[in-house]
Amino acid sequence: MDTITHTLLDELRWRGLLYQHTDGVAALLQRGVVSGYVGFDPTASSLHVGHLVPIMGLVHLQRSGHRPIALVGGGTGLIGDPSGKAAERTLLSVEVVDENVRAIRAQLGRFLDFEDGTDGTGAVLVDNAEWLRTLRTIEFMRDVGKHFTVNYMLQKESVKARLDSGISFTEFGYMLMQAYDFLELHRRYGAMLQMGGSDQWGNITAGIELIRRTESAEAHGATLPLVTTASGAKFGKTEAGAVWLDPERTSPYKFYQFWLNVDDRDVGRYLRFFTLLPREEIEALDQATAERPERREAQQALAREMTERVHGDAALRAAVEVSGFLFGGLEPAALSGAALEVLSAEAPFVEVKESDVSDGQGAGLDVLKLLVAAGLAASNGAARRLLEQGGVSVNKRKLTADDRVLDPASVLLQGGYIVLGKGRRDYAVVRVVR
Repeated sequence: MDTITHTLLDELRWRGLLYQHTDGVAALLQRGVVSGYVGFDPTASSLHVGHLVPIMGLVHLQRSGHRPIALVGGGTGLIGDPSGKAAERTLLSVEVVDENVRAIRAQLGRFLDFEDGTDGTGAVLVDNAEWLRTLRTIEFMRDVGKHFTVNYMLQKESVKARLDSGISFTEFGYMLMQAYDFLELHRRYGAMLQMGGSDQWGNITAGIELIRRTESAEAHGATLPLVTTASGAKFGKTEAGAVWLDPERTSPYKFYQFWLNVDDRDVGRYLRFFTLLPREEIEALDQATAERPERREAQQALAREMTERVHGDAALRAAVEVSGFLFGGLEPAALSGAALEVLSAEAPFVEVKESDVSDGQGAGLDVLKLLVAAGLAASNGAARRLLEQGGVSVNKRKLTADDRVLDPASVLLQGGYIVLGKGRRDYAVVRVVR
């Protein structure tokens, strides 16, 4: 694995990823390979783009010659972190949490190198269910709870923010569970550093304090910024909801489009936050955005980098093709079979038998029947009027009233697909099968 010449703090700092850290982190990182961790609570079956900042924290930790530990919260996920929440989370069952843990493990493998070579920087995946689910209440209260006063816990922002609206004892104790995680990772893997979002500072410092009191050892923390958008909207949210890393929840095409549509005011920050592009290349893209914003060169670089990292090269190529068809000049005949499958998932789609849409005379496919089958016209009469008015296209070729019957050999694309257009904006995909 290639490493970078910058120190971790240098790299995080120029990228705008360093929010705050404890004194002594720089000295710690200079002493040799440091094991550092980030926790991910499995509150859903997938991570979303809001998790990418802490993930990238681990990526940069590994690239700077240290060992990342990705902690999946199969134990803490049964409680839920109150940080940044206005109300208590809905508690999940053990079965749901376990299923979510398995899904998240696979997604993290896209970002971290888990092969442990001779340099000792191979990433480690750990589930805190290993120690939290077997922990006895009395043992936990005696060994952990005695080290924290209620006043100390009340000063933490995650608790203070919820005092007026109410916080249960369950969530009040979450801080101690996370502190115990840091202690266990310190004992098992020699973890000396915890990273997380800026809202995790209180939980991180609680873990540092627990290690100091129980092990008389030094530990450190660093936080990364919570991502915002220039328009004030919540990052990672669209009209359809959160942007997930799971292709079943957010398709690779929609994932690609999310990054492609990033505001000019945000794209430079996001290139620094979420990609591994070098500084010189990002600054060149900043200049391109300032001088040629209409080309959206920075957004295209961002979308390519993120889609390939999360979904792979094949998914990226298909997403680029579909985008080129829908919003550029790419002709349908140039679409690959994979791109046509993606397009059929993104646009209205129907599969029909050739006999059901033929003209009945053996001459070819009836455009009117195709339009009705695709839902672009309510009836043959409405389809005929649409055709006569010049409002129909097939594979981006505008039809005339004389083009009612189509030759299958000339219009069927790979896999038997046809792209029907109604007006300028409405498309539907039809697959004709025999």
